[in-house]
Amino acid sequence: MTDPQRLSATDLRLAYGRRDVVHEASITLEPGRVTVLVGPNGSGKSTLLRGLTSLHRPTDGTIVYGDGALAAELNERQLAQRVAMLAQSRPTPSGVTVREIVEYGRFPHRGRLRRRDPEGAAIVDRALAATGVAELADRPVAEVSGGQRQRVWLASCLAQHTGIVLLDEPTTYLDLRFQVEILDIVRDLADDGVAVGVVLHDLDQAADVADEAVLLDEGRIVAAGA
Repeated sequence: MTDPQRLSATDLRLAYGRRDVVHEASITLEPGRVTVLVGPNGSGKSTLLRGLTSLHRPTDGTIVYGDGALAAELNERQLAQRVAMLAQSRPTPSGVTVREIVEYGRFPHRGRLRRRDPEGAAIVDRALAATGVAELADRPVAEVSGGQRQRVWLASCLAQHTGIVLLDEPTTYLDLRFQVEILDIVRDLADDGVAVGVVLHDLDQAADVADEAVLLDEGRIVAAGA
């Protein structure tokens, strides 16, 4: 059985200009499993995660989904229907409500002409509920706390309704309670069959949430396992 929620990257090389940052990295994200990228600062974790979205196009190597589709042959909208990513830094827009932020996640399913999205409202409601921010839906996102805002952005990823979710240091700068809440959501995602890739600095958190840990050093995967 083929499964588009499976992502397999082989011999990826990622660069900024002429400088290679990730070298010949091979990694697989499986449905129902959390894969955590760990390693020292500057080891290439975030770059590799962005490379798995294919929006940072590899200079070499391949990314293929379980149904045989090659990432290099898909356009941005098609990629966004398969992979959602919570980036490390995001602006806080003014005059925008929590619900409107979460609705941004539906853009890949609407297309350029903003065609009707009959399932969108229900999916947005489920994303708000799953991240515990439904009661904040009508509040300006600029007025909620940092931990709540992180869950709002995560809800936007869930509203994208993909089988693969990538999170770049989602617990950074959060109080311990919010860190635990975010990691609980990550675990729930995998338990619901989503393939999850996460960059974490805290090894205790990684050990707690990961099905597999992948260790990077100087842009290379040097170890991987349970």
